[in-house]
Amino acid sequence: MALKARALYNFQSENKEEISIQENEELVIFSENSLDGWLQGQNSRGETGLFPASYVEILRSRSGSNYTDYSSSPAGSPGHDSSFYTTPADPGISYQGSFEDDDDDDWDDWDDACTGGEEPRGAPGTNGHPSPSLQYRAAYGHHQHAGYHPKPALERQDSMSSSKRGSVVGRNLNRFSCFVRSGVEAFILGDVPLMSKIAEAYCIEMGSKGPQWRANPHPFICSVEDPTKQTKFKGIKSYISYKLTPSNINSPVYRRYKHFDWLYNRLLHKFTVISVPHLPEKQATGRFEEDFIEKRKRRLILWMDHMTSHPVLSQYEGFQHFLSCRDEKQWKLGKRRAEKDEMVGASFLLTIQIPTEHQDLQDVEDRVDAFKAFSKKMDDSVLQLTNVASELVRKHVGGFRKEFQKLGNAFQAISHSFHMDPPYSSDALNNAISHTGKTYETVGEMFAEQPKNDLFLMLDTLSLYQGLLSNFPDIIHLQKAYLKQQIVFYQRVSQQLEKTLRMYDNL
Repeated sequence: MALKARALYNFQSENKEEISIQENEELVIFSENSLDGWLQGQNSRGETGLFPASYVEILRSRSGSNYTDYSSSPAGSPGHDSSFYTTPADPGISYQGSFEDDDDDDWDDWDDACTGGEEPRGAPGTNGHPSPSLQYRAAYGHHQHAGYHPKPALERQDSMSSSKRGSVVGRNLNRFSCFVRSGVEAFILGDVPLMSKIAEAYCIEMGSKGPQWRANPHPFICSVEDPTKQTKFKGIKSYISYKLTPSNINSPVYRRYKHFDWLYNRLLHKFTVISVPHLPEKQATGRFEEDFIEKRKRRLILWMDHMTSHPVLSQYEGFQHFLSCRDEKQWKLGKRRAEKDEMVGASFLLTIQIPTEHQDLQDVEDRVDAFKAFSKKMDDSVLQLTNVASELVRKHVGGFRKEFQKLGNAFQAISHSFHMDPPYSSDALNNAISHTGKTYETVGEMFAEQPKNDLFLMLDTLSLYQGLLSNFPDIIHLQKAYLKQQIVFYQRVSQQLEKTLRMYDNL
C-alpha cells in the first residue's frame, strides 16, 4: 500500500536507479519495508526510484504514530542485511568471500581462476601525495583525533544506518559512492575507532613543491626475471614462475602471477587513498606463448619498479613478506597476518602523520583543481597516444610486413620468368632481381620486429600511466565530497543556531 512521506534532508541521486529528493518534499512510498536502508517511491516531480530510508519520515494518521523514522534503525534490524556491512576495521567497504577457505592450500597451489583475495572494484587511490582531506585537516592544525568517539565493535553501524534524524552532519547514503567505500566519510565523521596502539606511521612532510610522503629510509629495487614454465600434478597443471631478487636482501624468491594478484588486492584493500597501478592484464588463452610471457614480464618489471620506489607502498609489511619469504609455513603465517590487518581502509588514515605547517584552504583547492585539469588532459593524451601506437604496431606486424612480402614475391616472380628464356637470360641480372626481392622480404620482417625495440616499450609505460591515472577521478571526488560535507556541516550548524535564537526570542 502506498504511503505518504516527507523528506528530512536533501539527497542527490548518483545513478539511474535513484531519484533526488529535497528537504520537506512530499513523497509517495510504495512499501515501508526498506531494502538495505533504501526505499522505493516517487517524488513530487513524478520520478520513481530509490532514496535513503533514513532521509524520510512516513506520515501517519493522527490515531497512529506521527512518523516512522528510519534514520535510527540499526544495521542488523529487519530490512538491513547485516552480512553486507563492513568489518570494524574497514567502514564503508563491503567484501564477500574469505581467505580462510585457503587454509589447506599449498602456497603455490591457488586456483588460477581466483585472485585469492578480495577485489574492491573501483577502489579509489591517489597519486602518492597526501589525501586532500588530510590537507584540509592540516590547514586547521594538527588535531586529527579531535572529535572522535570510538564505539565497541558489536555496536558499529554502517554510514547509512547509524545516522540520526536531526544530526548536524549529513551522510552520503549511497554505499557505492567512493566517498563511502574508501572510508573517508567515516573517518571525517569520527566513526573510526581509535586504537590503543598504532604500530604503523606514514609521515607527510612539506617539500619544496608542497606536501609529500616522507621517503623510505631504506630504499631498494627488485628485479623480475627468468619467467619459467613449470608443472605439477604430473604435468596436468602448468604455470609460469618469475624470479624476484630484492636488492636489500639479495636472495631470490619465485612467485606466480596469482601471488602478484594477491598482493595487488591486499594493497587495494589497505591503501584506499593511494593509487596502486593495475597489474598486467590476464589472458585466458595463449598464456604460455612466448610473446605473451615476454610482454607480461616487461610490464611486471615496470609495476615492481613503481612499487619499490613508492615511499609508502614499498614499506608495507605484506609487500616485504611477498618479496622475502621462502618458507612455506612462514608464507602462510605472513599471508594470514596481512589478511587480518586492522589498519586498512578508514583505519589506515589513522596511521598518517600530517605536517604542522598551516595550509591555506583556497590554495589547496586551487591546486586540486589544477591537478584535476592536468590529470584529465594527461589521461586523454595517454589514451590517444596508446591508440595511435597500437594501430602502428598492428600495421608494422601485419600490413607493412605483408606489403613488403608481396613486393618481394613480385620481384622473385620476375626473376623466375627470365630463367625460362635460357638463350637470352643473364644470370647476373636474374640474381640481382632475386636478391632485390629477398631484400624487400627482409625489410618486411624488420618492420615486424621494429615494435620490440620502441613501440612495445612505450606501450608498456603508457599502460602503467593509465593504471595510475584511472584512480585520480575518484580521489578528486573524495576531496570534493569532503569539502561539500564541510559546507553542509556549517549550513546545518547555522540553521540550528537560528532556530535556537528564534526560540529564545519567542520566550
